[in-house]
Amino acid sequence: MLPSVEELVDRARVVALPLATRFRGIDVREALLIEGPQGWTEFSPFVEYDDAEAAAWLAAAIDFGWTPHLGAGDVRVNATLPAVPPERVAAVLDRFPGVRTVKVKVAERGQTRSDDVARVREVRRRMGAEGRIRIDANGGWNVDEAEHALRELSPFDLEYAEQPCATVPELAELRERIADLAIPIAADESVRKAADPLAVAREGAADLLIVKAQPLGGVTAARRIVAAAGLPAVVSSALDTSVGIAMGAHLAASLPDPGLDHGLGTAALLSADVTDDPLLPRLGRVEVRRPTVSATLLDRHAASPERTAWWLDRLRRCRALLDGPDGFGTDSDGFPRSAS
Repeated sequence: MLPSVEELVDRARVVALPLATRFRGIDVREALLIEGPQGWTEFSPFVEYDDAEAAAWLAAAIDFGWTPHLGAGDVRVNATLPAVPPERVAAVLDRFPGVRTVKVKVAERGQTRSDDVARVREVRRRMGAEGRIRIDANGGWNVDEAEHALRELSPFDLEYAEQPCATVPELAELRERIADLAIPIAADESVRKAADPLAVAREGAADLLIVKAQPLGGVTAARRIVAAAGLPAVVSSALDTSVGIAMGAHLAASLPDPGLDHGLGTAALLSADVTDDPLLPRLGRVEVRRPTVSATLLDRHAASPERTAWWLDRLRRCRALLDGPDGFGTDSDGFPRSAS
């Protein structure tokens, strides 16, 4: 059924990839890659996540590496703009050729609403009237802060606001308060970090979902959540290597098209990758395919022995949780799933 821990460890490689722009407070992205029967797959929960949360990411890696997910064609993607000052906006966006949509990070700790407005204003100036702008606060505002911010940002014609507040009740209240602005609310952390990922839909707290394949337990599990929620879904990445981006692209291609660009262009934020043909945005799109991983690049960007040992220990602990009583296991087809 599930691969053994010995099989996973034997097939694993750990890499440390430098970022082109500091993002989420890091300059290097670590990831554990596993060569499965269906191709390479990725296990890369952020280092601060505990084992219970990280186990869903391992379920996703097994699902993608051991399940034949078919995909072809391409999907439209947005550019992702970290919380940089206005003078650095152009340099970041130049890494996303052909995109028509930019997701702008806001509510960064240590910055002000004026910083957010300046950043969004510069994106609108650069993208023109036809460009699409969405913002992502990562739950960084309370309801009052979010309302004030969205009213100040509304002249820039926002496509939607992603996770402006942390909790489902806050999102529901905010949605009522800004009904006159007609800015849709998208839920991210309230889906992928929630004990009940469907609560946000049930409580009428969001207009659409942001789904990530790894945190939700994989392509199979995420597809089920989207179907059950009954809301449009945008697939996003978690600063993955091209292998993780491929997982998200396969998920995006398998969902109903919401007419919105997916957040799967973030390989452009890396200065290095694990394939000679990375899944970078080209003409605003990313291909739906499994990349060929380069042994040379795996060696060149191998993590230190200490960090490799840390990741392999984490892999062992999370693999044990997949067989435990805390909500992880296999579905009727024998593939990994989360309690959701």
